[in-house]
Amino acid sequence: IEVTDWLTVYHLPAYTPDLNPVEGIWSALRRTAHANTVFATPEDLVRSLRTGLKKIQYRSHIVDGCLAATGLRP
Repeated sequence: IEVTDWLTVYHLPAYTPDLNPVEGIWSALRRTAHANTVFATPEDLVRSLRTGLKKIQYRSHIVDGCLAATGLRP
């Protein structure tokens, strides 16, 4: 790393949920689609996760907000 002038390396802590936009997506799912929900089977959980993620996929402002919350994107 030291011998390359074109490479910039940032050493991050092992676990940084504040810098991970995926944590924001999971948080949004827990607050909305999965709030106060009990799943009878693992298949029900998977089906609900897929539906919730598909809804978020088409709402770009949610994804943009998760990226902006990390501070890694202007």
